[in-house]
Amino acid sequence: MRLRLLAVLATILVSLGCSRHDSNSQPLSPERRTAIANDVRTFALAVAHDVTERGPTAWREEFADDPAFFMAVNGQLAFPNRQVAAQVIQDLPRTIKQINLRWGDDLRIDPLTADLAVVATSYTEVQTDPQGHQVTEKGFFTGVAELRGGRWQFRNAHWSAPVSSDKGR
Repeated sequence: MRLRLLAVLATILVSLGCSRHDSNSQPLSPERRTAIANDVRTFALAVAHDVTERGPTAWREEFADDPAFFMAVNGQLAFPNRQVAAQVIQDLPRTIKQINLRWGDDLRIDPLTADLAVVATSYTEVQTDPQGHQVTEKGFFTGVAELRGGRWQFRNAHWSAPVSSDKGR
């Protein structure tokens, strides 16, 4: 009797697990894809505005507060996790007083699920150090934006800059 009851319960649990529909596994309708893309585009533009207006420490709010976060720069792992990112961002004002970040006109958003989207765009960033010296970087940015707690953040990020054609000559 007990064995039969366990078998019935196991069958019920397996069938419930197999029939469960995760909202992230269902295809997005064209309307939903457009809405997500618009939300993520607004987020990306706000990131550039916030970093430009508030300086480098504004990045703290734009990166996901999750151990899975990472950031690469030019093929090298710059921040292996959120803890390292937070420590480095905290110290950035010592070397970077101001950042002027501009995304390119080629900003692309690819919604993957209801709460994940790929962001890709060219960028121009002018960094000003505390002594007023400026460095301009241009390149391409890719990242995964994640909707967490009602707001979008970057779950991971990769910045790349073109390699000069005269290097190695």
